[in-house]
Amino acid sequence: MGLSWQGPESGQGAEQDSKIRQLSLLCEVSQSISELIELERLVPFVIAKTKEILHGDGAAVLLLDEERQELFFPFTAEAAPEVDHRLAEIRVPMDRGLAGWTVRHAEPQLVHDVTTDPRWYADVDRQTGMVTRSLLSVPLRAQRGVIGVIQVRGERADAFTAADLAFLDALGRSIATAIENARFCQRLKESEARLRDQVALLHREVARSSRFSDIIGTSDAMQRVFRLVEAAVTAPVTVLLHGETGTGKELIARAIHFNGPRHDRPFVAVNCGALSEHLLESELFGHRKGAFTGASEDRKGLFEVADGGTIFLDEVGEMTAAMQVKLLRVLQDGEVLPVGERAPRWVDVRVISATNRDLARESRERRFREDLYYRLNAFPITLPPLRERRDDVPLLVAHFLPRVATRFGKPTPDVSPAALRVLSAYPWPGNVRELQNELERAVALTPEGQAIDLSSLSTHVAAPPSGSSNLAAGGGSPGGARGAYAPFDGALVAEPSAAPEPLRRARATFETQYIIAVLRQRGGNVSQAAEALGLSRSMLHKKMKEYGIR
Repeated sequence: MGLSWQGPESGQGAEQDSKIRQLSLLCEVSQSISELIELERLVPFVIAKTKEILHGDGAAVLLLDEERQELFFPFTAEAAPEVDHRLAEIRVPMDRGLAGWTVRHAEPQLVHDVTTDPRWYADVDRQTGMVTRSLLSVPLRAQRGVIGVIQVRGERADAFTAADLAFLDALGRSIATAIENARFCQRLKESEARLRDQVALLHREVARSSRFSDIIGTSDAMQRVFRLVEAAVTAPVTVLLHGETGTGKELIARAIHFNGPRHDRPFVAVNCGALSEHLLESELFGHRKGAFTGASEDRKGLFEVADGGTIFLDEVGEMTAAMQVKLLRVLQDGEVLPVGERAPRWVDVRVISATNRDLARESRERRFREDLYYRLNAFPITLPPLRERRDDVPLLVAHFLPRVATRFGKPTPDVSPAALRVLSAYPWPGNVRELQNELERAVALTPEGQAIDLSSLSTHVAAPPSGSSNLAAGGGSPGGARGAYAPFDGALVAEPSAAPEPLRRARATFETQYIIAVLRQRGGNVSQAAEALGLSRSMLHKKMKEYGIR
């Protein structure tokens, strides 16, 4: 059916006309309930017609937020659209006003002059610019109790009668039933969607182990990480993971979730840097059908999908200022507002975020909200780059090789001592992720029955650039190639010079040459070079300054 009721023919008496219109509206609402017409269509239509029939100056449905014990305005019918917008932002405490009194006592009220009623809460008029003198206030009685109130207001005293109150009371019962039915259907849909989401997540998790045993390392740096992770598992705090690209931040986030009290609830990961602001808002908070072009159906955001569990926000430092404000609202109040919705939804989600940026510095320089930074950084964990825990490389090789070989349908190959020494010496700018990729390449190139040796490794991994020893032997500092981006011919050296230099200096020499080579390949573009090296732009600048690279 269409919500397009027309009034009776002219020529009837005013009183009869009013009664007919009231009965017609009641019948229309009853029929709409049976047809389960969407609330977003039904309630605005009903309150607009009610305002018209009762000659009111405004009408509204206020619903009860039981958790916060507040009333809010999801549906309003005022003369000016800006008043409707202001009402959508207002919340009325349950212990204030005639609306709260009506809900608490479940009794309809007719007030001829609100200025003489001690229950009157004038703040709403002050915040919206409305003028209220007369008021009809009726509880919305549902099966489980009062869920809200419907009110019609007049700008003059004695605007309504007892008959008007009786009509609104009857209408309120029908509206309450419609709202309760719609909420029940919505809960069923959400339960079905939640089950689908959880099944999909579980299917993905079956293939991905999330035990502590998957975090490999015996170095002092990793032992510090283990201690922090163990503390974060039991402490219900917001965790911020710092570390370069490829250091395993998502693996740590999964370990915290799957070893904690929320392990049987969803774990949802999203890369904040991979989506535009508009898409990220819809992805995180959801949207209503028709909220924007292409929104063909209602969609829950990932915060709702993760309700009761954990959401992992990777590259959180890439969020725009507008999205930072919305994320702060979730962290402060547990409140998400889907795109196109007026009423917020509440979620219970643990937030773990990650960044390869220096957010402390960015907040000081006003590029990242300071209040959001402190919210996210309640429990920081810094993951060391692989070059700072090279003793762990043999363990990581032993861990990844069987998995790679199984995926490739091959027996697990051995690794020659020379190849293992090279793998342990390489600085791995792409960290563990780059090591995994290198092992996949090596397994693919190594014939069955043979060991991975230097010929199976990439040329840039197998040995540092030529000339590095010469730089050291010539007495130069690690920045011996200072100035412009010097040529890099890709030649390799397998052995140190006759007078080996200290490891720290050799490492610095290699890093200098390698950074220069990558900068040259990227045409001097520092941002692109930083991305290729797995470093933040600020970290690359720091190294360039340290090594005298201009």
